[in-house]
Amino acid sequence: MMRFLLIDTCGSEGSVALADTELSDAVVAAEILPGRTASERLVPAVRRVMESSGWKLGDLTAVVVVHGPGSFTGVRVGLSAAKGLSEAGGVPLIAISRLAVLAAGGGDGVVHAVLDAGRGEFYYGEYSGRGCLREALLTEEEVVAAAAGGAVIVCEGKAAGALATLEPRVVAEPAAMDALAFAVERAAAEEFDDAAVLDANYLRRTDAEIFAKPKSAVR
Repeated sequence: MMRFLLIDTCGSEGSVALADTELSDAVVAAEILPGRTASERLVPAVRRVMESSGWKLGDLTAVVVVHGPGSFTGVRVGLSAAKGLSEAGGVPLIAISRLAVLAAGGGDGVVHAVLDAGRGEFYYGEYSGRGCLREALLTEEEVVAAAAGGAVIVCEGKAAGALATLEPRVVAEPAAMDALAFAVERAAAEEFDDAAVLDANYLRRTDAEIFAKPKSAVR
């Protein structure tokens, strides 16, 4: 039996869920955090679902958090809360990429998951099954080149419109519960994250990339 508290506050809506793998329907409780209200609603929502189910932190196999990429504020809020709950309960922590969760809806084979990052850039992940081949912050042109001919999954209208030439499949925005399969796999292998060093998955460009200038042509 595995029991998980799952948290995702990366997108336009946040969510928390409790899952018990011993049950035919693993979802024990779930709550949506409307809009971008995670900073005020997350901890009370966790308390409500835990109390309504009669669970204590010590009953958990792990605290699971989707740690980006996405809203900077949302990612920070979710990750900080997950770290605190993991420490308070003395239970392991598992962090899952939002791109991995999105790509999981693309079926077998190589899947390209894309999220809008603003300013004409996109969070891009290339996955085979649950295995990550690459994650990066790319321009629209770079995404088109990287994902040409493959299955492309998006969950936002803006990304779907910008990448229309790739004929992306538009799916619902991932929620906390969608990370369960990854959590089970990681917990079974005892692959947990160290809260002391775990950082958010922001996928920002490095300073070298930001400030790099094209070389002048040799005359």
